[in-house]
Amino acid sequence: MQRRTMLIACVVAGVAPRVAFAGPTPSPPGAQVYIIWPYDGARIKGAFWLRMGLTNMGVCPKGVDRPATGHHHVLIDADLPPMDQAIPSDRNHLHFGAGETEARIELPPGKHTLQLLMGDYNHVPHNPPVYSKKITITVE
Repeated sequence: MQRRTMLIACVVAGVAPRVAFAGPTPSPPGAQVYIIWPYDGARIKGAFWLRMGLTNMGVCPKGVDRPATGHHHVLIDADLPPMDQAIPSDRNHLHFGAGETEARIELPPGKHTLQLLMGDYNHVPHNPPVYSKKITITVE
């Protein structure tokens, strides 16, 4: 009942809660995911290497159910997806299910946003979700 009251209070106040519902896999305390490179505001020429960082949590391939682990998903020009469902897989939601911590990315010229979101062995965000700050880059 308390969660419902909080949700209603947020909606009435015009503030959307970021973590109303999350997947069943717990995230470890203090887990943080972040973009090592590029930095917020970077101007990039052509393709680039996205470097992903993670603390207080391990990286494991999709399909491997181990406590305190997950794999990276990169959101490109997209908002956070529903936290109680599998993360979509399309050109705006890239999955790194082999456990990659860096990836070569090619985007068309212009401004783009990037954000990381950890997913469990089934691509569902953890509870609570582990996601990075959204950054903006310009591809020239």
